[in-house]
Amino acid sequence: MITLTPDETRKRFGPMFSMKFLVMVDQKTGLAEIREQCRARGTIEWDAANRMRAKGAAISCDVEGTMMTMLARLGTTLAKFGAADREIGGQALEGVEVLGDEVVTTWAGIAGAGVGVAACLPQAPGVIRVEYPAEEDLKIGGARVNRVRIVSPLYEKVTIGIDDTDTREEGATWVLALRCAENCKIPGVEYLDMRLVQLNPAVPKKTTNCVGSALNFAVRPGQVDTLLDYVRDFIESGSVSNDTGIAVYRGIAFEKESSYLKRVKTDILALEDAETEAARMGVRFIDSNGRKGRIGALGAVLWGNKGAEAAGLYGETL
Repeated sequence: MITLTPDETRKRFGPMFSMKFLVMVDQKTGLAEIREQCRARGTIEWDAANRMRAKGAAISCDVEGTMMTMLARLGTTLAKFGAADREIGGQALEGVEVLGDEVVTTWAGIAGAGVGVAACLPQAPGVIRVEYPAEEDLKIGGARVNRVRIVSPLYEKVTIGIDDTDTREEGATWVLALRCAENCKIPGVEYLDMRLVQLNPAVPKKTTNCVGSALNFAVRPGQVDTLLDYVRDFIESGSVSNDTGIAVYRGIAFEKESSYLKRVKTDILALEDAETEAARMGVRFIDSNGRKGRIGALGAVLWGNKGAEAAGLYGETL
């Protein structure tokens, strides 16, 4: 086994193109979410297509610009990996393993895809060290096969839903939520993305558009409570409403389906029912008010990782 740091791989192969590598783990569902960013969109799209063809530990890949979000299962899974053809991928994620407060992802690549896993990904910000099984895996390019183990910090995913921070006269929930995320400087907490969630515009008690906001964070062990205290204080101190709701879910995926995924966009809901459903789904509220904003905050959490359709009325797609 040959172990190199990102700086050592950069010296050996020259500067490459990976800009981000981050792995979140959800032990209760046996899932991992991997975020990767490259300087070029084409390489991300090609990697995603090959990983899905090879299967292995990969479940799904979503590409937005130069960023890939990959959902994977924990453990080691046999991949269809080899020469590129209709049946076999040129790049594969073969396994995801948690070791203490670190995550080890195991990769295979052939030819140009081998350069990607052996020389490019190992240089990405977020990588701690890289382990090459043999000297041959350090020879890149041509028709060679490369295998590598990438070690990175363990993160968990935290989704926070926010609603009812404004009134008809002033304020905008999405602005306050985005300022909250962008001002977060807590060590071990990385802001991932924000989503606007269209709720039912027919509800009688609303401002105008009836839209909640969802914030997604990657959080290191032991830092979740610090993050939640920060978000609650920032949102409540900036809110101009007494109805503010803040909901939290810790995890990559829900273990259960919820009828409220549709109902928050189509029905007029009671606060008590929303609180009961939140408890059933493992969502908790951290706001101080206990008012109607919790309904929209729950909706924002449920839709916070569903894609662009979250921004539309129920059934609308781009």
